[in-house]
Amino acid sequence: MIAEEMINLGEKKSAIRENFEYGKQRAKQIGKEKVFDFSLGNPNVPAPAGVRRAMEKLLNQKDDVELFGYTPAQGIFETRKAIADNLNFRFGTSFRPDNFYITCGAASGIRIITQALTVPGDEYIIFTPYFPEYKVFVEAAGGKFVEVKTRQEDFQIDFAALEQAITEKTKAVLLNSPNNPSGVIISEENIIWLAALLNERSALYRHTIYLIGDEPYRELVYDNADVPYLTKYYKSTLICYSYSKSLSIPGERIGYVLVPDEVEQSGKVYAAVCGAGRALGYVCAPSLIQQAVAECAGQVADLSVYKNNRDLLYHALQTYGYTCICPKGAFYLFVRSLLPDSAAFCRYARKYELLIVPGDEFGCPGYVRIAYCVPVSQIERALPWFKKLAEACITTQASEL
Repeated sequence: MIAEEMINLGEKKSAIRENFEYGKQRAKQIGKEKVFDFSLGNPNVPAPAGVRRAMEKLLNQKDDVELFGYTPAQGIFETRKAIADNLNFRFGTSFRPDNFYITCGAASGIRIITQALTVPGDEYIIFTPYFPEYKVFVEAAGGKFVEVKTRQEDFQIDFAALEQAITEKTKAVLLNSPNNPSGVIISEENIIWLAALLNERSALYRHTIYLIGDEPYRELVYDNADVPYLTKYYKSTLICYSYSKSLSIPGERIGYVLVPDEVEQSGKVYAAVCGAGRALGYVCAPSLIQQAVAECAGQVADLSVYKNNRDLLYHALQTYGYTCICPKGAFYLFVRSLLPDSAAFCRYARKYELLIVPGDEFGCPGYVRIAYCVPVSQIERALPWFKKLAEACITTQASEL
């Protein structure tokens, strides 16, 4: 016998990956310049020069054993210290190296945390729209995935819905801000209310309800927007972070789990994180990139490119009849579908070689995600086709009335 759930996961690709693979095949058929792939959140700006310099220095100055050998299971001490020092400088915190567990990106961090915390019957609250793999991670750990709708007008937290969703079985609330796919930043006012509610319910149920922050887009913000640092608002907060976007190195798969001392039973939680990493085989993240991060923890790629892309695409789509909230972070537009069925709309968009992802995948039917982390030339070439798509959909719906 083979695990049926794993077979299903392997055979059913996510809509994001399916679109990406379709785009590769289509590019071979008609040429890359004629395919407009907006499906994958794959950074397209260069890494900061300091990343290459750090790696070149490491390659030239260290011997192979030191450079490529195993690291401690939770990560190199100097790397963890560099991360702690950087965060303490930026946010006025007092983290120590031993608060960090180095991971292969934020995704493995979330998987580690859910494995570390979950006991049978535990529930995890996730706000819509959400990164689709959250459901996979929670259920693989044996938890129950509880979806809570946000306010449609701004994708901020709907506290009436949240209060109904929190029960004695709630283990954690997972918050992704800036959000994938909407680009929305959860406001400080919402964070304060959320912290108060979690404190109240933790006391009522006599067990800690954790707040898990998924923050790979923390530095990708526009218009001087501020992203509240969650540990300053709620003590039992765990943070998952990835350098994929800030350093523009998604293929290197490097990030961390942060377990602050203020977390209830922090020592046991950190031990559980280490144990989950061991059980899952997520120990000893790649050595070379760990050492490079130690030198580049405070650096950021040139993210202004994404703001220019956002402005160009957002304003053009608005004039064509599309509607969406202007994102303050990340590099996605979450746009209302121009057909009642967003999956059908995405299939129809392929007629114009536009590859976008249905909102059903993110817990929000009726929307589509457009990733604008692409060359600006691709957006410029795609705009006439977005306009034709809108005109065709409007005409189609009018003819059906």
